[in-house]
Amino acid sequence: MLLSLAPILLLVALLSTSVALFGSDASYGPNQVALVVAAGATMLVGWRRGMSWQQIQDGMVGAITVSIMPMMILLSVGALIGSWIISGTVPGMIFYGLQLLNPDIFYAASAVICALASLSLGSSWTVAGTLGIGLMGIATTYGLSPAITAGAIISGAYFGDKLSPLSDTTNLAAAAVGVDLFEHIKNMLWTTLPAFALALLFFAIIGSEGAAAPDDITRIRAALSDQFAITPWVLSPLVLMLAMIYFKIPAYPAILLCTLCGAAYGAVFQPEVVRTMALTAHPESPAPLLQGVWMALFSGDDSPAGMDQVLAAR
Repeated sequence: MLLSLAPILLLVALLSTSVALFGSDASYGPNQVALVVAAGATMLVGWRRGMSWQQIQDGMVGAITVSIMPMMILLSVGALIGSWIISGTVPGMIFYGLQLLNPDIFYAASAVICALASLSLGSSWTVAGTLGIGLMGIATTYGLSPAITAGAIISGAYFGDKLSPLSDTTNLAAAAVGVDLFEHIKNMLWTTLPAFALALLFFAIIGSEGAAAPDDITRIRAALSDQFAITPWVLSPLVLMLAMIYFKIPAYPAILLCTLCGAAYGAVFQPEVVRTMALTAHPESPAPLLQGVWMALFSGDDSPAGMDQVLAAR
């Protein structure tokens, strides 16, 4: 048992050393070195156990094969987020979500809004980095606790991410153990749903009745309206995604179709936003529109100028 645990203990020690030596830069290379060294140690353990190199290699290839589809999903999620930003879908979610915010139930409402957004996008980081930033700014204007607001945002974002069929980690967990994705999600409900319900109860009990006037909501919604043409139609990619989730369409083709939908909506409904992402010096030609959509797809969640101004408006 000690010999089998040796590569894991070595990996923990190497990762700890990497963080101690390189700090926040550890993930930009040093951690990968630790993984490679630990993988080499695992091979030595396999050899000591009597395994041939072919058996070790087959095990490595099999593990990589299992993770290929989650990796493809992870790569495509960036394109999905980029297309949903330029299409106005993400700004629209923020715009209409802010209408639901009531100072008296701000913490609980923030958790629910982030949960719905994360469930739709399959990305907790994206929700925290876009909608979460806006909610933190609103909390400051209300005079509410930034720490409790951050807790509500993270609670909702990770709840939605964990149960989303578009989430890379959810897909990887299901693929690693060889179970159906939706069966995996259904079984996670037994622990995730009660935990989130308790969190909502906690946020509701805390309350936020002493909040200040919601001037910041008006500014953010005005900035969103100035930069994006927001109508209910921009939520169509989100509706399409929810429909695919309901009909249990596999995650990867669902993401690709919704990405194409978002890109088309961006070109039709938000041409000025799309052109701000283009590099060409000929704004009157169709090239900037195509180039802007293309850049949004490969740059992922890099916000266009409009989103930057919206976040600055808080």
